Parts: sequence; structure tokens; C-alpha cells
Amino acid sequence: MRAWRLDDARQTLVIAKQGEGVAACIYWGPRLPDGEALDTLTEAHGRDITGGMLDAEPVLTLCPEAARGFPGQPGLVLRDGRGAPLEPAFAFAGAVEGPGTLALTFADSALGLTLRVRLALGGDPGVLRAQTILEAKAPVRVEWLAAPVLPGPEEGREIIDFAGRWCGEFQPVTTPWAPGIRLREARTGRSGHEHFPGAIFPGAGATNTQGRAWAFHYGWSGGHRMVAEELPDGRRQIQFGHAAGSERAAGTRFETAPLYAVFSDTGLNGCAVAFQRLIRDRLVPWPDPSRPRPVHYNCWEAVYFDHRLDELKEIATRAAQLGAERFVLDDGWFGRRDDDTSSLGDWRVDARKYPEGLGPLIEHVHGLGMSFGLWFEPEMVNRDSDLARAHPDWILGPAAQLPGRGQYVLDMSRAEVRDHLFEAMAAILSAHPIDYVKWDHNRLLPVADAAQTRGTYALIDRLRAAFPALEIESCASGGGRIDAGILSRTHRVWLSDSNDALERLRIQHEATLFLPAAVTGSHVGPRRCHTSGRVLDIRFRAWVAAQRHMGFEMDPRELTGEEAATLSEVTAWWKANRAWLMTADILRLDHADPAVIAEEQLARDGSRFVVFAGRAAASAQIAPRPLRLTGLDPAARYRVSLRNREDAPALSRAPIVLKHAPLELSGAALMHHGLNLPWSFPETLWVIEGVRLDPGQGVTADA
Repeated sequence: MRAWRLDDARQTLVIAKQGEGVAACIYWGPRLPDGEALDTLTEAHGRDITGGMLDAEPVLTLCPEAARGFPGQPGLVLRDGRGAPLEPAFAFAGAVEGPGTLALTFADSALGLTLRVRLALGGDPGVLRAQTILEAKAPVRVEWLAAPVLPGPEEGREIIDFAGRWCGEFQPVTTPWAPGIRLREARTGRSGHEHFPGAIFPGAGATNTQGRAWAFHYGWSGGHRMVAEELPDGRRQIQFGHAAGSERAAGTRFETAPLYAVFSDTGLNGCAVAFQRLIRDRLVPWPDPSRPRPVHYNCWEAVYFDHRLDELKEIATRAAQLGAERFVLDDGWFGRRDDDTSSLGDWRVDARKYPEGLGPLIEHVHGLGMSFGLWFEPEMVNRDSDLARAHPDWILGPAAQLPGRGQYVLDMSRAEVRDHLFEAMAAILSAHPIDYVKWDHNRLLPVADAAQTRGTYALIDRLRAAFPALEIESCASGGGRIDAGILSRTHRVWLSDSNDALERLRIQHEATLFLPAAVTGSHVGPRRCHTSGRVLDIRFRAWVAAQRHMGFEMDPRELTGEEAATLSEVTAWWKANRAWLMTADILRLDHADPAVIAEEQLARDGSRFVVFAGRAAASAQIAPRPLRLTGLDPAARYRVSLRNREDAPALSRAPIVLKHAPLELSGAALMHHGLNLPWSFPETLWVIEGVRLDPGQGVTADA
């Protein structure tokens, strides 16, 4: 018997090996005492057996093996180079321990296979990183390889994973645990609107703010698979890996993407904060971490494909006056791109629209004090393009495949394709002072192919090496490619193509379980939303955008004087606060009214916070229920004020304090009693600011 433990401030992971075979996770939960006897803990992990069972319980290991009688989904399914099934039985071959790390090796000498498991845990943000690597002496075909398999909580009753669609991303799906498999698989070639590569497994009674929860995020931008299985004996396992069969070629080395996993004893928010910090502080390769996140302007919903230099200059001038600091020229600047049926792949400036090139527009934008960004969709091609006519063999998939939006996918596994794209993009980026690329991906893959994702990663890595100051936004019809894999190479995601603030309020609320504000683009859209037809007040639109990395995406010339003044005011507020907002922890608030979607953004040092309380629909009860805060120091005192108190409607008739003056309350009172906010209409949002008072500061009594 051998056992190892990994710890951080709040959790312990114990891995143990008993007898032959792969080691298993025997404990993952609250931190154990430093002197815990791991051999005794391992012995206590054993279970009884009874009638109808095997004479010994097959171990739920880090890679469950069919050859050892495991009754559930195995962690590895493979064939030899000729296609014959292989069922390895691995034996322990070594362990390497380091500070917060553990590397285990297992081998099947008869089949010439080596399995390596790498685990790392420690420090902030408290996220376990786990990865599996398979090596073979002769080529094999991998149908399924799971990242290190971890047990599911047997105290839990539900599985929370995420579905979605275009303009409707991050829709939580709650499924009861039951005997059998909950399987989610994305076979569209990207992480996908439909199957975000993450899941949460709450303990019984867990909420946003309290209880135990375990959460997973698979860091891969291609097709992926999740298996949550309850075995007949009641044990549960959780597996993540590439989509089954997406390794289409035989090989001698295969590896999963990193699986990021976290345990929380502070509800779903504990998981959310860990993932937010992981992405913002550890994974995103910021070109200049000290640079404030600039207010974004994107011209897409202002002009679409109708690019006219004089109009774009006018729009840029107006955007700068409103507070924009970056101007992004979207689709329509290249080839003969007058709609979405032609020119993808022809990354040359359209001389009809820009007879002097992009220089005059970029010079105008820079003269306004804004930086300049440009849209590309490198992985795609139209049949009606010079590229497709010259290289029809570069298109991925069968010739008779269905197009998507009139476009096809380039085979990114081919070096010559990547070389061509790099040279075309580098020519544009070298010729102009461009510091930002919006990288789009609007077409599903015709086949699930892991090599496609690796090729895309290689192209992004090469561009970043050549242009180290470049920032890249990951867009895929909005939120179709959002994951820790793409965010280890890019710097922002376009959460959804929907600029409907009501839709955004919900999407942002759910996405914050995994994403920090600094990478989450959120734009003030047109008065009439182009994807929903809904008309929303500028105050609501502006404050919803201010919850994340703020920007505008409409024709600013449509704004009335009052609307422009409101947008300028909210933008100025965001700029004044972004230094701490973009590093704050976002905490979802529990509320008794399902019509309320609320969150608290808490500064890392706890010195201040802002609460955004949105009313998504009419409430069932007539008066608002209290909103309880979270994460505060119970003994500290806070001054709390309603930032947008002037938005209170005439139907809000009571002289409640927050409509007229700040409150000073203890953290305990704010968390256990909460705040009574003014009555409000649906599709409005309250902004509550809080500052922690130093001892002796403040003179008013609790109200």
C-alpha cells in the first residue's frame, strides 16, 4: 500500500494504491489534519460486499480498467494498429512527488503501454489540475481516453451541466443522480454553445452561498465528452476527455487536455471564485497585465458589411466621445465581402471599400486616442473565394458536406494551411498598428477531429510569438468556443452574439460560475436588439454591460442626447472603478424572488463591493424581498449606497432609506438580514455600492 496527499488551504486530495493496478482517489474534500494517517484512511475506504456481487470490489481508479472487472465506463478504450481491441492491465511503475505535485506512472509491459497521471494542487486559486498521458511502443488507436477519473459525491442529489444555443448560451441543466450514465458529448468540433465543457456536482442542500460542491472544467476547445456515472453499488465516477473517436489517426502518444477541478465548502460561489481566479490570474497570457481593460467599440451592429470610410470615421468619433478606447473593425473589410457567401480566406483589404487601404481609418481612430482591432475568421473558407479555387483540397471533410452560413472549414491539421494563414494575417498585422484581433469561428466542423483543435492552437501560438503585444478575442458565433484551453491563448471571449441586455443578464450570471469579468466582453447594443427585437432602456443596457468588460456595439448616432448622457455617465463610472472591478471576485447571490438575478463583485482585499440586482420579470409578490449579501467580514461595518437611486419609479412610494441616503451596517446584518431595495419595474437593475469602514469611521446608527 502507498498513499499520497495534495493540499491547499481548504481541501485535501488523497491518492492511494492497493495491490496491483492504477491508483485511486480515496478522499477529496475539506482539508485533513497534517498528521492524518493515510494508511488507515485507505483501509477505512473499503466497502462491504454482499450477494450478487463479485468477491472483491473492482477499484474505481484514476483510469478504471475493463480488464480488472470494473463494471462501469472504463477510462481507456483503444485498439491496436490493425483495429483489434486492447484491454490493458496496468501495474504501478513509479511516483515522483514535488511541492504540490504528484506524477504517477503505470505500465502494461505485455502490450507495450505506459499510462502517466499528473496531478497538481496548491496555493491560490485552489484548483486541481489533472492530466492523463498514454504512450505506446507501437501505434495504437484511441477511441476514448479520460483525464484522471475522480469520484462523484455520494451525498449529492443533482448534476448541473450546461446546454445552450446561438444567442442563448450557458443554460443550466439540472439532472438527478440515478443509476446509469449522464453523458454529454460535443461532436461539433468546438467546445460549443450546446455543451460547455464543465459541470458542478453540489452536495445536498448547497446553494450559491453555502454548502459543499465539486466542480470540473475541461480545458479543451474541440469536441469533448463528460460521463457522470452511478454504478450499481452506489459509487459514482466523473470522467472528462476529448470526444470519443476524435483521435482519428493511430499514434504512439496521446494526452488529454488539463482537467481543472475544485472542491468548495462555501457553495457554488467557492467553485466560481476558484475558476475565475484560475483563468484571470494563471491562464490568460496578458500582453501587458498592468494595462487597464479598455472600453471596447465594435462596429458590427452599426454597419454590418456596408463599410463606408466617412461613416466609420463619424461612428468612431462618436464612440470616442462616449468613452470608447478601442475601435474594432468587424467583418466586411477584405476580399469582395458584401455578404457572408464569399471571400472568407482572402485576407486582403478590399480596395473598393478602402482604396487607400486601412491606413486612413486607423490613423483617424488613433487620432481619437483609441487603439485599433480587426476581425478575422481564419479557420473558415467560402467556396466563392480565391483560396478555395486554388486549394479545394484544403477543405476539411467530404465534398458533399452541408455548408454552414455558406462556408466550410479549412483543415488546420495541415502545416501548409497554417503557413498560408499565418503569412496572410501577419502581412496585415505587420503593415498596420493593430493591437487586437477578434478571431471568429462560425461553422461547425463536419467531423469530430482533435487534430483540428491542435492545429488552431498552433496557429494562435505562432501569431502570438510573432506579435507579442497582440490581444485576441475568442468568438464563435458568440459563445461557441469558451473554455480554459482557448483562454490559455487568448484574452477575451465574446459571451454571446445577443446584445439583448435581458438575455445577457442571465447568460452572464450563469457564465460567472467559470469566467471572470476581465475576459467577458459585454456590449451596449442598439435600442432595438437585432437578435430579439426587444427594446430596452439605455440605463438597463448600460449597467448590464458594466457588469463585465464593457463595450458598445451599435450605431452611436442613434442615441438621443439623454441616452448619450446616461451611457457616458455609466462608462465613466466603469472606468473609475475598473482597476478593482476587473480583479474582483464575482459572487452569485441567493434570493427568495426568482425574478431577481443578483450578484456581488467583491474587491480582492474586501475593502469594497458593488451589487448588481436585476429584475428579469415581474415578481409574484407585491413588495421586494430582502437581498442578502455574502462574503463580507461579519464584524466590519460598511457604508452602503444606491448608485442609481434616481431611477426609482413613481410607483416606489415608501421613503425607504436607500432612496435618500447611505446606510451603515455590519457585515453580519448585510449577510443575515440583507437590504430592502426600492420597488422596480421588470427589465431594470439596481446598483448598490459598498465600502468597508475603518474602525471609528462613520457616525450614524444602524438603520
